[in-house]
Amino acid sequence: MIEGTLVRLRAPRAEDLDVQLRWRNDPEVVHWATGGDPHFGPITRETLERFHDAQLRQDPRVEGTFIVEDLADGRPIGMVDYRDVHPFAGQVTAGITIGERDHWGGGYGSEALRLLLGHLFGACGFRRVELDTWSGNERAIRAFRRAGFVEEGRRRSSVRVGRRWYDSVLFGMLSEEWERITDATTG
Repeated sequence: MIEGTLVRLRAPRAEDLDVQLRWRNDPEVVHWATGGDPHFGPITRETLERFHDAQLRQDPRVEGTFIVEDLADGRPIGMVDYRDVHPFAGQVTAGITIGERDHWGGGYGSEALRLLLGHLFGACGFRRVELDTWSGNERAIRAFRRAGFVEEGRRRSSVRVGRRWYDSVLFGMLSEEWERITDATTG
């Protein structure tokens, strides 16, 4: 477990299936998490069961998922993950979804992301962490920049949301940038 002041990150459990099913079938969560990508949701229980079983068997050298729990009541409120591990280059892709709408805008996602970054740069020793979102998700863009990520590029008109097209926005952070951020907050 990785614990902060608002949230903890823990390994997924079998009983997390129902809450993940609810998040991935909530149109607003799907909209903000992925721009409405149908690969994220809506999703059937059977499909999510296969995905969830795979989460429970993940090899942490290749990928990992953590459930984000509210420290106040122990309730699962979202998930963070890492994937696309490139050991030679020392880089990894991260992701975050806060599925409980009553926890949006309260700093829970920001802290969960900081905890994940601490794990990826610290315990795992990655050199670079990247993530992306769609250009219409301004809240995520602001949160990523506040966390210290640098916008590195855009894939123009690559995300369709309804009848509109948005850019995919790529962000990156290097280990030395993370060190400066953590030195500034602890020193």
